[in-house]
Amino acid sequence: MSASALLKKWAQQSPFSTALIAEKMQINWQTFKFIIDDYALSLRSQGLGRGDVLVFVGKNQPEFPLVYLACLRLGILPAICPPQPLAQLKRKLDILYAETQVPSIWMPNPSELPLSKAELERLATTNQIVNVTPLHLLELSPENEGGLVLETPHSHPKGLGSIIFTSGSTGEPKAVAHTESQHIASAEGLLECFEYQASDRWLLSLPMYHVSGLAIIWRWLVAGGELKIGSGDLDIDIQEVTHASLVSTQLKRLLDSKQPLTLKRVLLGGSHIPHTLAQQAQLVGIDTWLGYGMTEAASTVTAKRLDSISSAGFLLPKRKLKIVDQRIYISGETLASGYYHQGQLKPLNEGGWFDSKDLGQWQSDELMVLGRADNQFISGGENIHCEEIEAVLNRHPQIRQAFIIPVEDAEFGFRPVAIIDSERLDEDFAYRQYLDGKLDKFKFPIAYFRMPVIESVGIKVSRKALSNWLQQTEWMHLRSEKGE
Repeated sequence: MSASALLKKWAQQSPFSTALIAEKMQINWQTFKFIIDDYALSLRSQGLGRGDVLVFVGKNQPEFPLVYLACLRLGILPAICPPQPLAQLKRKLDILYAETQVPSIWMPNPSELPLSKAELERLATTNQIVNVTPLHLLELSPENEGGLVLETPHSHPKGLGSIIFTSGSTGEPKAVAHTESQHIASAEGLLECFEYQASDRWLLSLPMYHVSGLAIIWRWLVAGGELKIGSGDLDIDIQEVTHASLVSTQLKRLLDSKQPLTLKRVLLGGSHIPHTLAQQAQLVGIDTWLGYGMTEAASTVTAKRLDSISSAGFLLPKRKLKIVDQRIYISGETLASGYYHQGQLKPLNEGGWFDSKDLGQWQSDELMVLGRADNQFISGGENIHCEEIEAVLNRHPQIRQAFIIPVEDAEFGFRPVAIIDSERLDEDFAYRQYLDGKLDKFKFPIAYFRMPVIESVGIKVSRKALSNWLQQTEWMHLRSEKGE
């Protein structure tokens, strides 16, 4: 099965059922398939074809899923990137293309990119800037128009269906390449447990350059349901939506607003998710789920309905998971084909198991995620997990979310510092009183800071960005001057 086959299936079986909804636009499956072909012809008229890479740069908008599926129709490999400075974009282009190749870039809204006019002009002179205009809007000469006929759908030579960039602990970008079949396996496995039908409407609330956002596209395609592309204003976008992927703070804000909601089911991601939130959602008829996953596994690996047991859920169908010395390893039908580099694929692993670098353990058949291996630090000879301290702080009634950042210490090696999302910042002794009896004293944070405005990618707040911000604070400079 492929995206093109799924499109054909729904265009034949449910031609007049709604496929996609956006501002001032509602498209049925039959029309949607015609539009995809239209976009595919536009891409082909600009010389793009099977095996080529097209770099998407930008945020979600109605054209994004259309052009994405048009690429797959022709066997073009979409590489989806967020808006970013030119230096970061060039690093990604160097991964995707050899020196002899001219990169192809689609920027549907250049004005939203953090690029100057001069930088945009420089991009245009060294790359092919693709203008994806529906074919019926192009002015074609009669001889060209007759030759632009779409043949049987092509697939990428290696079956690839996406490249999503991720950065590991080193901060260097990695181009994670999935096949269409791996995305479909991911969607099918989740939908065996997380009900989503043709009459349901899922909000594309996460960016497609994040694997959680791209996974929504594939679940929608597999189920033949409805997809809504929002404007970015969640209070408005959530209207007449039955399914959404959110973080807990977004759901809480919606519930607290008391606005009428049509939501039936929510898949929550990110960090701390309190059980009380699920109880609050249940009172208004919302079924609340949580999930654990990663880019390399095509999003969600384990999931469950939120309950009083703090775990990451049960292993979903079509995935495999094992724990060796507390280290979580992932395999199965959803695991990426490899890291893409200039047309070649570097395997994720040896022996078929991917090292997630997460630590965990089983509690019956539920996965307990202890934290990241690289979020563990040693203080005074003791191993400390950042997530262990965060979990306790997150239960504080005034703290919405907490992050622990280890800072160097001359005596202990490292000590924990807390960055919290809270309306107010209490004195240190108030937090020490709260933590007393809940944590060993050597795990108590030595300082507390209110959460700064940090740009996040998808549903995750960047720990590296928080650490960089902390290094620039006045408190860190004072410690440095004192030789601490």
